[in-house]
Amino acid sequence: MATIIDGKALAAKVKEEVAQKAAALTAKPALAVIIVGDNPASRVYVNGKKKDCGECGFYSEEYALPAETTQKQLLDLIDELNRREDMDGILVQLPLPDHFDEREVLRAIRPDKDVDCFHPYNVGKLMIGEAGFVPCTPYGVVRMLKEYNIDIRGKHCVVVGRSNIVGKPQAILMLREDATVTICHSRTPDLAAECRRADILIAAVGRVGLITADMVKEGAVVIDVAMNRNEQGKLCGDVCYDEVAKKAAYITPVPGGVGPMTRAMLMENTLYAAMEHGK
Repeated sequence: MATIIDGKALAAKVKEEVAQKAAALTAKPALAVIIVGDNPASRVYVNGKKKDCGECGFYSEEYALPAETTQKQLLDLIDELNRREDMDGILVQLPLPDHFDEREVLRAIRPDKDVDCFHPYNVGKLMIGEAGFVPCTPYGVVRMLKEYNIDIRGKHCVVVGRSNIVGKPQAILMLREDATVTICHSRTPDLAAECRRADILIAAVGRVGLITADMVKEGAVVIDVAMNRNEQGKLCGDVCYDEVAKKAAYITPVPGGVGPMTRAMLMENTLYAAMEHGK
């Protein structure tokens, strides 16, 4: 039976470390969180991020805008926050309502305040291995593997999913750690065969029951990034947890795995921004 990777406990440890470092700064790290509309899931995430800020000793401001907010109004707010030197990080909660151009919105955030690491400038730095922000979810995954002393170097890592937020940056980070990386997606001819080659399998698609036990090599490490709801409305990932846990050496649960680590790494990115701003 697999060892369960406890993301909740590790996230608490990370936040404690961040709080200690933040307390030594000359001013509190500051994060602005913008939420547009009334998406219930987004509201849960934003509330969680505000709670994390409190636990880490950060200053936070929330901007809850109505769904009918225009693109220009949102860009004007971002411009105002960009110019505020006391504000270290700016986060726009996704998804935005359909009438927004998300790409333009994310590019409007000043790169040194882009704590989600979505700006092309920061993605480029990540790609060529320069120091800077790291996307929160992939960053959290690597931190989990290291915390559990799972050797990444020389291992074959299969990432299922090629999104800009998780799949692509996850592959880059695993390459940085000297893994051999395969990225799979909806056009991969034999997904099961590719997954069975993985020493470390990272699922980030958003499809309930995608990864079954017959797709997992005995003794593999299985990281489930997805957050779905099944037909009963229960939170679950892409991995058929109960059956895969019998074959894997390590596995992350959903909830309680990657999710809390994503938020913890956001706090680490905000701390980094504050330090870069001379606090």
